[in-house]
Amino acid sequence: MQRYVAGLALALLFGSAAQATTMRCGTQLVSEGDRAFEVEQKCGKPAHRDLVGYTLSGYDRREFKIEEWVYGPTNGMLSILTFEGNRLIRIETRRSR
Repeated sequence: MQRYVAGLALALLFGSAAQATTMRCGTQLVSEGDRAFEVEQKCGKPAHRDLVGYTLSGYDRREFKIEEWVYGPTNGMLSILTFEGNRLIRIETRRSR
C-alpha cells in the first residue's frame, strides 16, 4: 500500500510539473496562456519570428494563426515559444547549434 501511495504521489508531482511551463525573462516570468504582447513586454523582441500556419478551432470553425518566437541563445539554449490565436500554448528549450 505504501508503494502505491508513493507511486501515486510521484506521478502527480511529475504530471503537474509538466503542466506548469514557464520561462524566465530577466526578473519576469512568462507562462502558457499569456498573450503575445505580454510576452513581448517581459522578454523584448524575439531573435526570430516564424508564421507556422493556421488552425481551425472547435465547432465555430474560427481560424487562428500559429507563430513561433525564438529567444536566445542563452547559456547555449534556445527558447521556442508557440502562439496560437495570440496565446502562448507551448514553451520548448533546445540546445543551440
